[in-house]
Amino acid sequence: MSEEIVFNAKATREEIYREILPQVGALVLGSTDEIANFANVAAVLKQVFGFFWVGFYRVTEPRVLTVGPYQGDLACVRIPFDQGVCGAAARTKETIIVPDVDKFPGHIACSSLSRSEIVVPFVKNGETQFVLDVDSDKLDDFSGIDQIHLERIVAMVGNAG
Repeated sequence: MSEEIVFNAKATREEIYREILPQVGALVLGSTDEIANFANVAAVLKQVFGFFWVGFYRVTEPRVLTVGPYQGDLACVRIPFDQGVCGAAARTKETIIVPDVDKFPGHIACSSLSRSEIVVPFVKNGETQFVLDVDSDKLDDFSGIDQIHLERIVAMVGNAG
């Protein structure tokens, strides 16, 4: 296992995802330590793309998410399924892309510097287990390209071990 992620910083976002996907797979391959996998994946995404905030929220009690490993400013500790973008993704079991967080009803502003967001849930046996939350300090920073590749990364993490 490499302790360095190799990628072409001048490539397109999609090309970079394609470069890092096998490396992320190697990081989590066979690891049964979910927290370690969360920590490494958050670090990779933060390092490679320079997103404002990258982290995981785990379902720790019925219909409540609790912050897990992340990279970035301080985070909200608990998010009920009926609040915010993370709660909505956990509740609907679908990826949500928010081009402007100020226009998302019920957005939880853990940081006023966050401008756009993507949240990808991992669902197993019909239940959300965790979500990957990625925030940008730029408006409309996420697209279907991010959705496709982040969903692959979430699947790798959720199915590791």
